[in-house]
Amino acid sequence: MKALTWLRHRMRHEERDAGSATVFVAVTMLGLLVLCGLVVDGGAKLRATQRADRIAAEAARAAGQAVDPAALVAGDVTVDRAAAVQSAQAYLAAAGVTGTVALSPDGTAIEVDVVVTAPSVFLGLVGIESFSVTGHGRAVLVHGVTGGGT
Repeated sequence: MKALTWLRHRMRHEERDAGSATVFVAVTMLGLLVLCGLVVDGGAKLRATQRADRIAAEAARAAGQAVDPAALVAGDVTVDRAAAVQSAQAYLAAAGVTGTVALSPDGTAIEVDVVVTAPSVFLGLVGIESFSVTGHGRAVLVHGVTGGGT
């Protein structure tokens, strides 16, 4: 008889506790999804930033190859402005990004800024389908050989 009473008492308590584990699991899973989203989309943003910086640096290097031949004959190393801008813009177009190219007033440095858009994975669930990052690259013309050697 005591066993039957204990069983009834136990069944009543289980009915009151029913579903508490479900709420715990649901909250825990939501937290894990948010954490995964931060890791995955944070990594994607980091990769997009690295890509933007890499593209900007390469576009600046491409522009730095457009040396003004007339000035070079005279011993002055400067960039042919029109060719440098065209070279950098062609590189950006080939990479599929947009950006700006600026040359220093003395023509010895080129700066490129780009904007790269990357799709999000988990942030799309809350309405953020993509994010934009900027990259910056700079190339400085260096000429001559310095230093002693044997």
